[in-house]
Amino acid sequence: MDQFNYLIKPEIVPVLDADYRPAILANQAFLEAVRASGAAAPLVIGLERPDGSVSRYETQVFSAGHPEIDQNLFFVERIVKFLLWQRGGCKLYVGGSPEVAEHLQALYAPSGARAFDYDFMSKIYDQPFTVVACAVDEVPAEAEAEKTLSRNLDGNRIGFDLGASDLKVSAVVDGEVVFSTEIEWQPVEQTDPDYHRQRIREALTLAASKMPGVDAVGGSSAGVYVDNRPMVASLYRGIPEEKFDEVHNLFLDIRDDMGVPLEIVNDGEVTALAGSMSLEDNGVLGIAMGSSEATGYVTLNGNITNWLNELAFAPVDYSSSAPCDPWSTDHGVGALYFSQQCVFRLAPKVGIEISPALTNAQKLKFVQDKLEAGETGARQIWETMGVYLGYTIAHYAAFYAIKHVLILGRCTSGQGGELLRGGARQVLEAQFPELAAQIKIELPDEKSRRVGQSIAAACLPQIEG
Repeated sequence: MDQFNYLIKPEIVPVLDADYRPAILANQAFLEAVRASGAAAPLVIGLERPDGSVSRYETQVFSAGHPEIDQNLFFVERIVKFLLWQRGGCKLYVGGSPEVAEHLQALYAPSGARAFDYDFMSKIYDQPFTVVACAVDEVPAEAEAEKTLSRNLDGNRIGFDLGASDLKVSAVVDGEVVFSTEIEWQPVEQTDPDYHRQRIREALTLAASKMPGVDAVGGSSAGVYVDNRPMVASLYRGIPEEKFDEVHNLFLDIRDDMGVPLEIVNDGEVTALAGSMSLEDNGVLGIAMGSSEATGYVTLNGNITNWLNELAFAPVDYSSSAPCDPWSTDHGVGALYFSQQCVFRLAPKVGIEISPALTNAQKLKFVQDKLEAGETGARQIWETMGVYLGYTIAHYAAFYAIKHVLILGRCTSGQGGELLRGGARQVLEAQFPELAAQIKIELPDEKSRRVGQSIAAACLPQIEG
């Protein structure tokens, strides 16, 4: 990672990560230095999507000629990386700094350091990702879009959630959950689309057997979905490009075969929807901590946006020693801090050896069993993650209007959930008291933490007639 002069040691240091340098503190320190310099220059970032919607982000950087102008590059790149995975876009406007724009053009290119991001955005939006240098007043005006999510509970519904370690499925009759279960599977390494097709159909058949009939099916899954088609998703990483069309139309085929309405959306959006429904309030950021970090957002108006909200790839730790994500090849991104990947990363630091013969779900349970048994090392893992969560909620609050943060997923099961919430609250109260008063960290009951997404997903489709 590039050298950045504004890395701040947190007031509350994670017990297992002395090198942790939260993004929120570094960003604040940089902007304070810019304002104090008397040489602040405006910089506007615009992200345009094919439907014509535009996101804008306005900030300040050191002006031309300032001795620390090189610090602008790291700061803006980390902000751009966050915005890309929060909001998405096929065209990035950089208004106010030709030097920063040139730097980003080199990074976000087919052979640049951010080639993963370039390829991902190009694939999602079906056109090459471009970076445009322009003046501040040439960045397009903001034009955000919101979409109403169905919250239907009538009829006989199946809800499912596809994770990298388990497939959750529920049967819901007129709003009452009559059946829920978790099925272990290992989709990521599969090269045959039939594996996904068969396992998903088997789960749906099982749920259908618990009801007198099926009126609708709703699902959630990691990845980016457009019109019920996966565009890019880690679950299908093993599928060869020439076979991806079989996955691309998988859920349309299931819908046609079952003859009922079917809707599938990103699992983070369903997390947020579940929270909004249970809390009877809006402004909800949902964070599901499972095989990766899944996030979603329900606006203050009770709607969702057309943003990506794929914060698993968004940077949260600016430390030069932050761990590297093997898929995106970037450092310090959310997936390595708010998922079972974090548990596995920290376990060796407390002397917990995990057998490589276990599945990921079994590995997580192995460490969680030690937590429940009172082992100090296991407890320190979740205490460390709780500190991560507190500083990251403050970071997220700079990009979202939040009233509630809902945390759920396998990593929140048992004592882990309260340790995560307690650690996060401690951080907010100590360093961000205004946010502590504004944001409530919500932890669903044990069952909802594990299968809540599949239950909420069941309400997505509108039953015709």
